[in-house]
Amino acid sequence: MPKLDSPLQLSPEFKTKVWGRMRLDPLYPDSWTTRRGNKVSIRHSARQGLEHEPIGEVWLTGDEAVFTNGPLAGLKLGEACKRYGPEICGARGQEDRFPILSKFIFTNDWLSVQVHPDDVYARQHEPGSIGKCEMWYMIDAHAGAEFLLGIQAGVSREALRSSPAAGHWEELLHRFKAKPGEAIFVPPGAVHALGPGLVLFEAEENSDVTYRLDDFGRPGLDGKPRPLHLEKGLEVMRPELPAYRDLPRLELAEPYGSRRLMLACRFFAVEMLQLQKIATFAGPRQRVETLCVVAGEGRVETSAGWYAYRTGDVWLIPPATPAYRLAPEQESSLLKFYVPDIDEDFRRPLAAAGLKPGEIERIVFAQV
Repeated sequence: MPKLDSPLQLSPEFKTKVWGRMRLDPLYPDSWTTRRGNKVSIRHSARQGLEHEPIGEVWLTGDEAVFTNGPLAGLKLGEACKRYGPEICGARGQEDRFPILSKFIFTNDWLSVQVHPDDVYARQHEPGSIGKCEMWYMIDAHAGAEFLLGIQAGVSREALRSSPAAGHWEELLHRFKAKPGEAIFVPPGAVHALGPGLVLFEAEENSDVTYRLDDFGRPGLDGKPRPLHLEKGLEVMRPELPAYRDLPRLELAEPYGSRRLMLACRFFAVEMLQLQKIATFAGPRQRVETLCVVAGEGRVETSAGWYAYRTGDVWLIPPATPAYRLAPEQESSLLKFYVPDIDEDFRRPLAAAGLKPGEIERIVFAQV
């Protein structure tokens, strides 16, 4: 059994999509200016062979992500979870699968109008699968970039059934201008679509079950229309759900800068760490934690040595990690996500900071 007690870096999987884009700024630029002012030409090694293909998603913690350091170097995350179970996945996750699927998404066109089932429906109708609850964090948005989320009041299922043929989903769903920095919660049953001009982070249950309601008649990368799943989609959609978007930005001051508690549900919690100084963190104990670098560069330091980090990197902190430090060489923004104890991780620290229960519950979705 390898000793899994220090941060481990993952090389993600780049996925082509009909709605994707060639340039992946600001996360994976074609060139990089270091803190010393040197401009270097870079292209993520995991994108090799896909340089001229439209990339829509970068799966950070998918089964095909590959460890690049430590005792698991060269091993895929999915295989590591099967071999080492809670040593990698933590006590709160599934025994042989990483608990949270995370992605960076880059859009150059509208994604399909879609909806996801909950666990109960997925287990009944998609054998071997679970449902999909997800969240978005908007990293970048072109001027006028939009998304659709939630069904407008008074819209009937009959109107929704005819929408793919009529092509007027924008009249039936709430339409929003995207705001960089906003957090959005997308529970099972929430109908949604992302528009062009967006770069975002997505965390979700480790499931890819999607019911496509409309794909605007376009062909997929193979030249064939992608299938729709209207009947299942109509069964699982929840017209009564509000649009949980532009959630309150609740930040706590920390010695290293600040920590924003973005949102939490029983499947995942997401925080934003703003590092201006060296930060020392205790190990995650019985759970696994993951860090995604949204901006900046620096070092991940342990008692055994250090590794460099930069924008776009993803680091997994195994449960047995006793402690580690993050030393920013530039001011850095990192997303941290994990399966939470909602009271311990969100409600108590926010209450201790003087926030009222009503404010806290706007970012806590305990009943989903």
